[in-house]
Amino acid sequence: MKTGQSQTIAIDQLGGNMPSGSASVKNRVPRISLRGIRKTFGSIEALRGVDLDVYPGECVGLIGDNAAGKSTLTKIISGTYVPDAGTITVDGEEVQFSNPSDARIRNIEMVFQDLSLCDHIDVMGNLFLGREMSRWSFLDRRSMHTQARKMLDDLDIRIPRLNAKVEQLSGGQRQAIAIARAASFEPRVLIMDEPTSALAVAEVEAVLRLINEVKSRGVAVILITHRLQDLFEVCDRIAVMYEGTKVAERSIGKTSLEDLVKLIVGKGAEI
Repeated sequence: MKTGQSQTIAIDQLGGNMPSGSASVKNRVPRISLRGIRKTFGSIEALRGVDLDVYPGECVGLIGDNAAGKSTLTKIISGTYVPDAGTITVDGEEVQFSNPSDARIRNIEMVFQDLSLCDHIDVMGNLFLGREMSRWSFLDRRSMHTQARKMLDDLDIRIPRLNAKVEQLSGGQRQAIAIARAASFEPRVLIMDEPTSALAVAEVEAVLRLINEVKSRGVAVILITHRLQDLFEVCDRIAVMYEGTKVAERSIGKTSLEDLVKLIVGKGAEI
């Protein structure tokens, strides 16, 4: 058997495809690794010992029914919640997050379902919200304008007027701005919560292209979505949550919509 064939088999057994440019399977270190993550709210066990690895340059789909634990898990990764038990490592180093700022320092960004955009602020202002550039204690609008245009161009996002109010834009353009804001500050991990919900078909395709572009930069992407068909466009692996537990993990090439639906409703679980 040829070396390349051996590597391909080993990669698939790990549950995903090797990002292009990686040296070898043995040297792979997860961009982010979760082990034994638990979280309770009163008497409710939201997470019951979840393990998850995401590697540089891959997208892992995180799916499950409502209250399966998806949002709780991603809020722990992004620093919104503190786990009751378990460990988180980033590039092999164990970390502890007590708030979202701690996660952002580690270059973990999250695009929330509500996008967290300010409708009455223009495109440029939203791209730099909380990270405004200043010069002599004044906003450096010229530099921000130049950088904002570059941020959009680098991701092939077409929004002609940077001074347009966000409320005037389409749903797809608003989603693109939220992704561009998160992706343009050198994230290691990018979490996206339902980025294609309530979008037209053409807008969905544009967002999926953005996700693939972000992956190509070596960013580890976690995608939460109920649009299962989107998973097959951008994901390398899929992790299925059920009642606070990761019940299955699938390589995208070894699953189907029917398989995933059964797992979501609690049938055919591996764990």
